[in-house]
Amino acid sequence: TCKFLVKEDTVVNIAVVLFVFKSTVCVLLSAIQLAMTLRAIFSWFPLDNKFTHFLNVVTEPVVYPIRKLFYKMNWFAGLPIDMSFMVAFLLVSVLLLILA
Repeated sequence: TCKFLVKEDTVVNIAVVLFVFKSTVCVLLSAIQLAMTLRAIFSWFPLDNKFTHFLNVVTEPVVYPIRKLFYKMNWFAGLPIDMSFMVAFLLVSVLLLILA
């Protein structure tokens, strides 16, 4: 007999851990997507309160690397809208579709 076989309960435990990890990542990505949607809506209004500051703090780590890349490459420089925000939202949406 082969002594290197994995026990069945170990395989089940790994599957449970992966499921919990995937579910947690999906919930976090959904929360980021909701925060990005709210940030986009609130950006149309001249609000400066704790909630809009919170939305900026939560979503900026997702948007900033893309914004920095676009700035370095000089992409979308003359547009009146923030394309990096839209691309970040699209990437979060694609990740959610892949994980779902």
